[in-house]
Amino acid sequence: MTEYLPQFFLAWSIQLMAVASPGPAVVLILGVAVSRGRLPSLITAFGVACGAIVLSLATVLGIAAIFARVAELMTVVRMIGAGYLLWLAFKAFRNAARPGELDIVAVRRQSAWRTALAGFALQVSNPKAIFFWLAIASVGGAGDAPAPMIAIFVLGSFVNSFAGHGGYALLLSSGPVRRLYARSRRWIEGALGCFFLFAGYKIATAE
Repeated sequence: MTEYLPQFFLAWSIQLMAVASPGPAVVLILGVAVSRGRLPSLITAFGVACGAIVLSLATVLGIAAIFARVAELMTVVRMIGAGYLLWLAFKAFRNAARPGELDIVAVRRQSAWRTALAGFALQVSNPKAIFFWLAIASVGGAGDAPAPMIAIFVLGSFVNSFAGHGGYALLLSSGPVRRLYARSRRWIEGALGCFFLFAGYKIATAE
């Protein structure tokens, strides 16, 4: 175990940098937290963390490096990610255009499965997350570790992601943040829409 732990901690520290730097996943959690509350935002963070399982496994298996070398595959990933971000932008602008109070009760009826899947889909198609995992692969990651050590690496990656994104969910679903949202809902949804639109454009046009 001591042979692999230094590599693991280096990889996890890079992952924590990615989690700490707000990106599309954090903005998605913000939108869920202020409009639907704490539990849905935590479920979204759980979905994002499940996406980290897939990306960490892809790093271990070398799939991430293959994607980086095959331009066509990265283009497909970028287009999927851009399309999903543009869909989120459309939903944010639609909410911003609605007058009066948002029907939060109706929104809360979305299933936990769909809520988690939204976070998962965004994470696994998020080039920002993929590029961070490519950086992890470049410093070794789990390398050729035996299966039990790979399991520890993947579990640690999940815990890192859920702890970080779950922390964002708890913070952004707090009373003061939700009261601010209630007062400025249309402006906040418009700003979220602009962010998702810009992020989708940047991803779609990136080389």
